[in-house]
Amino acid sequence: MQSSFFSDLLVLRSQSPLVYNLTNTVAASFTANALLALGASPIMSNAIKEADELCDASASLVLNIGTLDDNQLHLMRYAGQRMHTLKRPIILDPVGAGATTYRTDAAQELIRTCHPTIIRGNANEISSLVNPSSCSSHGVDATISSSDAVESAKTLSLQTNAIVVISGQSDYITDGHITEVVTGGTVLQTRITAMGCTATAITAAFAAIQPDPMRACVDAMQVMSLAAERAQERTQGPGTLAAAFIDKLYLLGLTK
Repeated sequence: MQSSFFSDLLVLRSQSPLVYNLTNTVAASFTANALLALGASPIMSNAIKEADELCDASASLVLNIGTLDDNQLHLMRYAGQRMHTLKRPIILDPVGAGATTYRTDAAQELIRTCHPTIIRGNANEISSLVNPSSCSSHGVDATISSSDAVESAKTLSLQTNAIVVISGQSDYITDGHITEVVTGGTVLQTRITAMGCTATAITAAFAAIQPDPMRACVDAMQVMSLAAERAQERTQGPGTLAAAFIDKLYLLGLTK
């Protein structure tokens, strides 16, 4: 897929889609700022009493299980099923799947009940959704490379009819038959919490305006890589990279 994200970015900025985020407490602020810098409109909520209204108003939904509890899982299930009924894109981030049985089971339940359009995770998370005993875990961080999970991603895509994205040193995007690769970024991204969650949120923003979910995923991974590369040019560590990354998202398409 020879896709440049710039044309879709112009559409995104002109429409400023509302992205409904049911996300974790660690990631909420950073991902909201990233969506705003990109040109989307984030809404962060954990209240089931407003779920119906937010689903009706939103162009896409993020389900991120990073700081999961039973109440949030119930809300995710509810909102996911409603968005599925509305035929709007749902992006699942199975944070820490494989690290604990609770997280793995929750992610698999959301797949069964909400039918996500896109599943994005690291290599361990994607592999664990196909075979929970396939890899050892180290918290929510990947212990295997993204290339090692490509076959699992293809299997998961065929099982779920979702586009599957593996984030890592190289990003792999697959529909089970065709696999695209996006390279770039910086190793410093692994030293900043919520970078993966931000990739999921940006994917949701592009999925809100691009009807081809495969292209939306490629768009998002290209954006993450390019913004991180440009941010690294003027930073010396992860703290300044995080701030520069937000700036570079805002400047994409405006400067070289």
